[in-house]
Amino acid sequence: MRWYVVAIYVFLYLPIALIVVFSFNAGRYAMDWQGFSTEWYFKAFANPFAMKALRTSLVVALWTAVLATMLGTLAALGLERMQGWPRRAFDALIYVAIMVPGVVIGIATLIAFVTVFDAVNPFLAGLFGDAAPQLAMGLPTIIGAHVLFNLAVVILIVRARFAGLDRSLIEASEDLYATPFGTFRQVVLPMIFPAILASFLLSFTFSFEDFIIAFFVSGPDSTLPIYIFSSIRRGITPEVNAIGTVVLAASLSLLVIAQFLLRDRNARRPAPDKAA
Repeated sequence: MRWYVVAIYVFLYLPIALIVVFSFNAGRYAMDWQGFSTEWYFKAFANPFAMKALRTSLVVALWTAVLATMLGTLAALGLERMQGWPRRAFDALIYVAIMVPGVVIGIATLIAFVTVFDAVNPFLAGLFGDAAPQLAMGLPTIIGAHVLFNLAVVILIVRARFAGLDRSLIEASEDLYATPFGTFRQVVLPMIFPAILASFLLSFTFSFEDFIIAFFVSGPDSTLPIYIFSSIRRGITPEVNAIGTVVLAASLSLLVIAQFLLRDRNARRPAPDKAA
């Protein structure tokens, strides 16, 4: 059984390790080792198309993280006060949103955006004439689709933090005549802030590395995963490996930070002195 577990981990992580190793290949071909070199990293950062795609991904991921965290936190606050079958129904919808495959979300959001644009653009044309703005696929549609996907993740994380709150602190704040907003700002928000920050980091990571949903709704704009997919159709080069390694390192760093923030703070507190 032990060797079986080792084989599973090798199967999972060996391809990733090969990408990292061959990103330092001095040769022009991905799997033809010609010596150690870091030149492909410099070439990747000097590539204007790759840098434009990277900026697009960073903008999309940042806006997605901000909007998804704000809306998801507010939704978690509202759901925490619900009881009975409405709460169970919304809980089921949240889990369904996570379990739905990305390709289904991409197709559904594409159809939704096209339907809305076909209905709104003629109205704008009749209202403003030739100067009417035309709604089309681009950065806003990518951000909107990513926000919809990450909302469920944020709600689950923040609500899990709510479940571990000490309700006596909230009751004590209310007994001391604090306003609802004052209780939220001074008591609730500091206790759930690690979960909010972790939700922000996870939303940023999921949006930054998403390909499937962005592929359907990106329009003329290209994110970094879409650029990598377009590049490997012409052949895998060490430059693609270098870009993949940078994305991998950034994603793992954010995930580690988010996991650290999600740890129970009680586990880091010293145990009480029984003698006392």
